[in-house]
Amino acid sequence: MHDLGLPEAVDAHFFDTPDDTGVALADAVANHLAERLLIAPRASLVVSGGSTPLPFFKAVREKPLDWARIDVLLADERWVPEDDEASNTRLVKENLLQGPASEANYLSLKQPGDTPADGLAAVEAALADLHLPLDVVILGMGNDGHTASLFPDAPELDNALDTDSAAIVAPMTPPSQPQKRITLTLRALGQAGFTALHLKGDDKLETLQAACRDIDQVKEMPIRAFLRPGLQIFWSA
Repeated sequence: MHDLGLPEAVDAHFFDTPDDTGVALADAVANHLAERLLIAPRASLVVSGGSTPLPFFKAVREKPLDWARIDVLLADERWVPEDDEASNTRLVKENLLQGPASEANYLSLKQPGDTPADGLAAVEAALADLHLPLDVVILGMGNDGHTASLFPDAPELDNALDTDSAAIVAPMTPPSQPQKRITLTLRALGQAGFTALHLKGDDKLETLQAACRDIDQVKEMPIRAFLRPGLQIFWSA
């Protein structure tokens, strides 16, 4: 079941339940952040939205970290108001930035502007003090092989995957999605000190197995850009 054909030095961890996965991922993330804070003034934690991360959010938010020195941001966001049901900012504030983690500094990818392109300068300004490389990045994956808002059908994909570009955020308008989006670019996401792919369900294993074939065809399945040594995969049924 778990012979995925993963590239060498990509580690996969399999758990029986989403809660078990969330706890294990929270332990790994907290350890990395704590180690980083021993040698750096601040640390960064990039998370993804949706329902899969909720057990992780609820586990990691209780960790006894110096949260006031941790910058939290999303890998991507839908361009909707915070009170919209589709807002991942609302999800993060309600489920992650609670308890000890309420002291963290949240950097919002959703800024004023009718479209992501209109708000791009404001997003860049909001992230101006963010230190690169990022410390911890937690990614999800769709069944089309997208991660963050790096969608195969987005007309802006080439720019968002261009690691020679200085851009760390990009507006994205994939026709397959009901909302316009803003995403961290591959340049920003791709060099983190700790990167994990958090998955749930057999369908995601099948997608991952497909992504491990023709791994150089990144634009067809952008998750392939992250399937390289050092990646940690956390999966549950």
